[in-house]
Amino acid sequence: MSEPVVFYTNPMSRGQIVRWALEETGAAYETVIVEYGADMKAPDYLAINPMGKVPAIRHEGRVVTEAAAVCAYLAEAFPEAGLAPTAEERAAYWRWLFFAAGPLEYAIAFRFMGPEVQEEQTARIGFGTYDDAVGAVDDLLERNDYVCGRRFTMADVFVGSHIEWGLEFDTLPKRPAFEAYAARIATREARQRAREIDRTLIAEREAAKA
Repeated sequence: MSEPVVFYTNPMSRGQIVRWALEETGAAYETVIVEYGADMKAPDYLAINPMGKVPAIRHEGRVVTEAAAVCAYLAEAFPEAGLAPTAEERAAYWRWLFFAAGPLEYAIAFRFMGPEVQEEQTARIGFGTYDDAVGAVDDLLERNDYVCGRRFTMADVFVGSHIEWGLEFDTLPKRPAFEAYAARIATREARQRAREIDRTLIAEREAAKA
């Protein structure tokens, strides 16, 4: 039997993506809460992730960081969950997993947190423009129920998390394809369990501060 996954997270972080991924796999896991500040920069945690960020996992002696990489690893480490792509799905799976981790996330960050990208700079930056990146995902979800077509895969955990957050925090436009997709993935039991766990942890933290 595989040893439990050790899951390093903070409930107010991208760790929410990985918790959803873990819940989808059905794998046994142990949660280690890492607080922002001194805990994340402590030598013990820097030995796990030199960036001093969450999420990260340790599984059978292997450490994986970066939420997209963790999702992909878990899909392969627990194939019985059926979340890895088939041969026919592989191209779309990897394309959109990396697209969400790169162009989409950075388009959103630049639009709402970073410097304004001038028109003459768009050819030199990976996401082109915010509208380009958002439009590409919108087109995908206009044509497909899920990232790889008709079937939910681990790519939907990662891409879906970005769509959900974008709609919730107004960093993505409320387009019909985004809202319909978010509604579909919200019905998944693993998604609901993961969200409830993190909401409970957040509530407990807030109560402790009061």
